[in-house]
Amino acid sequence: MLRQAIAADVPGMHRVRMSVRENRLVSTMITEEDTRRAIEQSGRGWVVEIDGQIVGFAIVNIRSNNIWALFLDPAHERKGYGRQLHDKMLEWSWSQGITQLWLSTEPGTRAQRFYEKAGWKNVGKTEKGEVRFEKLSPNNAFNSDGPRAARPAG
Repeated sequence: MLRQAIAADVPGMHRVRMSVRENRLVSTMITEEDTRRAIEQSGRGWVVEIDGQIVGFAIVNIRSNNIWALFLDPAHERKGYGRQLHDKMLEWSWSQGITQLWLSTEPGTRAQRFYEKAGWKNVGKTEKGEVRFEKLSPNNAFNSDGPRAARPAG
């Protein structure tokens, strides 16, 4: 079941975040409080829940137009849940009037291939050496090769 995330979901989301095999973070870098703020104050999040357990989540930050997170429990990969979360984030973001989103991920990862397959444009590297992707809303007046909105630092 795909649904909007709430504060009570944060421990399950954090468990998923810490279970991934790629793009790993130590628990002191992203806290449960960071995640709660991300879904309640700076954006919105969604979870995929199976039998009462969160197996994936995604968060978009609408202040910075950034995909803040999209993670799946490794036992639930390759079942379409990541794509469902991705598509829900985009649908909601575009409905909020956002015309461009960005994200970054480690190079050479499954995440990089996922975003490439989903139509994100690789626009180079971040200062940290991550791959930076951008995606324009289908309603963006410059959705072809025309001018793009200014890029936030990241």
